[in-house]
Amino acid sequence: MTTPLPEAVDVVVVGAGGAGMTAALAAKDRGLETVLIEKSAYFGGSTARSGGGVWIPNNYALKAAGQGDDLELSKQYLDSIVGDVVPKIRRDTYLDRGPEVMDFIKEQTPVRFTWVPQYADYHPEAPGGRLAGRSSEPIPLDARFLGDELSHLHPPYTKAPANLIVTQADYRKISLGLRTIKGPLTMAKVLVKRLVSLMLGRKMYAMGNAIVIGLRKGLIDADVPVHYETELTDLVIEDGRVVGVRVLHDGVESVVRARRGVILGSGGFEKNLEMREKYQPQPTSVDWTTGSQFNTGGGVLAGIAAGADIDLMDDSWWGPTIPLPSGPWFCLAERNLPGSIIVNQAGKRFMNEALPYVEAVHEIYRGEATGIGHVPAWMVIDQRYRNRYLFAGLSPRQPFPGRWYKNGTVRKADSLEALAAEIDVPAEALTATVERFNGFAKTGVDEDYHRGESGYDKYYSDPTVKPNPSLHTIDQGPFYAVKIVPGDLGTKGGLVTDEKARVLRADGSPIPGLYAAGNVSSAVMGRTYAGPGATIGPALTFGYLAAETISEES
Repeated sequence: MTTPLPEAVDVVVVGAGGAGMTAALAAKDRGLETVLIEKSAYFGGSTARSGGGVWIPNNYALKAAGQGDDLELSKQYLDSIVGDVVPKIRRDTYLDRGPEVMDFIKEQTPVRFTWVPQYADYHPEAPGGRLAGRSSEPIPLDARFLGDELSHLHPPYTKAPANLIVTQADYRKISLGLRTIKGPLTMAKVLVKRLVSLMLGRKMYAMGNAIVIGLRKGLIDADVPVHYETELTDLVIEDGRVVGVRVLHDGVESVVRARRGVILGSGGFEKNLEMREKYQPQPTSVDWTTGSQFNTGGGVLAGIAAGADIDLMDDSWWGPTIPLPSGPWFCLAERNLPGSIIVNQAGKRFMNEALPYVEAVHEIYRGEATGIGHVPAWMVIDQRYRNRYLFAGLSPRQPFPGRWYKNGTVRKADSLEALAAEIDVPAEALTATVERFNGFAKTGVDEDYHRGESGYDKYYSDPTVKPNPSLHTIDQGPFYAVKIVPGDLGTKGGLVTDEKARVLRADGSPIPGLYAAGNVSSAVMGRTYAGPGATIGPALTFGYLAAETISEES
């Protein structure tokens, strides 16, 4: 039996993702009567669909692994890559308070984090950057403690067999196939763990799922009610203050009043085509994002209607993406591994293919704006590459499915000239591009785009390839071209907030009673991305700080 919505509470939290659940847990911990409303029938949001990395320097997991570092170096790093796009006090507050939030989650939930070894900051050569990385990920957990509530876990980004648990650290090794002994050993370990879990009746989850399952257990233990299929339609404002929410449930509209405040954690607008076409670079599509299908910008629109300022609406947590028939595949290791290049519609390379994913799509759109078509772009690989590495979930040597060809995602030819005809690019340009790249692979120096020079480039490289583990010749037919579009993990723009997670008007004044965290707010990372987990880390931190601010304000 569904518990009816309360008429009034101290705090209403909107959205059961990482930001919202952390905010609700923190509000209840501070003695505030709290309710969480969720538009969909699921908890977890985009956090559940993510790799689960959390970029919070100096947290307990990093220190336990001997990876704590000088806080001032972390601040220098964000200063250097983010700059004045985001106020320094907001950046510094994130770094100052983030470890405390990690401790809070450890105390209040079953989630435990561990260091992701050597997963470099995305700009490790920048001042304060760290080659060993500052990213943590959740230790896989057994979710049987959720009982029937587990059926409300947000559907996954990609389907995997039950109990097949692959961490971020594992994926790096497995992506290399049989190139190193670590690949098959890691896969064997994963399979053995799956068999043991099946025999013992465990329900094991990792990555983003582990975070949200743990947070959901924390809410249950704290007796915070979660109301599913309850959509925010508007904010209730009286005398300039947000005093509640107007919601829709089972076709019935009602109001839940908030005596102390409303915290928006409702995600971005990646699935709202109208907003994408209004704010984002073109071309764009709701079919290219791996974000939650329920993220249609309701919280952002409600905040705008309440007088909130917005920022970074033209930006996203971008990533080169392969538009598969079954849905978008966020292209990570595939474009970093040696023996691949990405070309535009002129048949030419236009960037370091191993760039951090946000920066890579910035390059795609920058080129698109010049009039030379970069959407779609094409990843060009040869049979040697396919024989060696995992690709979009396929094992090495596994043929591309016929439906991928039928869909136009993959093209195949026995020669580069024929492949150029398949993807409608100039044959002379494509062959010259590959010949030039092959020369770089032999010398180990990418004279055009410096691929392999950054420590980040090397993370998803092949250490058996010399002299540059990010470069290899493309010369063993047949050849393949794989379509690349500018996808994303979610939008980056939203309501402007301060270091206390208060939503601000254009004049910089806070809207009384309104707070926001996660992708409904404009990113503390500005137009860049510090490292693995620089989306989830701020979501958790500012969700926590929003609850703290409410508890401290009269």
